Amino acid sequence: MTGPMTVSERDLRALAGIVTADRADLPAQGLPISLLGDLMSQIRCDIISFEGFDSEHETTWFGQAVPTDVNTVDEAFEPVHWRHYWDCQPCSYPDRTGDLRSVIKITDFYSTRQWHSTGMYCDLYRPKGVEHELMLSLPAGPVRPPGPGRTLRMFLFRESGSDFSEADRALLTLLRPHLYQACLDAERRRHPSADLTFRQRQLLDLVAAGYTNAQIARRLGIAEGTVRKHMENIHRRLQVPSRTAAVTRALPHPGLAAGR
Repeated sequence: MTGPMTVSERDLRALAGIVTADRADLPAQGLPISLLGDLMSQIRCDIISFEGFDSEHETTWFGQAVPTDVNTVDEAFEPVHWRHYWDCQPCSYPDRTGDLRSVIKITDFYSTRQWHSTGMYCDLYRPKGVEHELMLSLPAGPVRPPGPGRTLRMFLFRESGSDFSEADRALLTLLRPHLYQACLDAERRRHPSADLTFRQRQLLDLVAAGYTNAQIARRLGIAEGTVRKHMENIHRRLQVPSRTAAVTRALPHPGLAAGR
């Protein structure tokens, strides 16, 4: 059994700074690089990347990383990645289970010997010099309308040394909702939406995250009929016919015309 973990006041202040800092370095897609850099300083790793996955179409529509000279969406390795993706248990875990809440490690699925015998390790991870990985998944809603296989993935990589600890996993798990909110905030700054009330924006955030009307009602402590009425008002205000169109209108998503 894992023993209790302690966090110092200094650590707590550093974590609070990661999720509350007013950041000016907003990129065209993804999260501010300074946020990724701050997170990297709290969880030791050699590379941290944030990527948009569409496993149904086997594409990665954006990628960013610290250090910034790392190419996370490498055309030479993309076909290799997708060739082994479905056979790689940690890689395809969110698609197979629908679990976007768990922060996972390679060692949750394989022993070191088993991992070193996989096609993913032999053809991709070993050539890139990566030994250990910690992965967090988020709904793609803040960046693109929800759809089968669409997720946002954050990867922390270590090239050698010890594996990520349970404290590392716990820290990333605690930050998960704040990182999701950071995605929402980044999209709003990039694409100021129509004039919606706070409650309407709150509902659309949940719609974008894939919640049904009944789930939204339970989450907000209101009647399902009230949710339907709010959605009708949102459709009318945005002049759109559907939930998906409302999310697309409120959070415009570049590249949808390309069918991704």
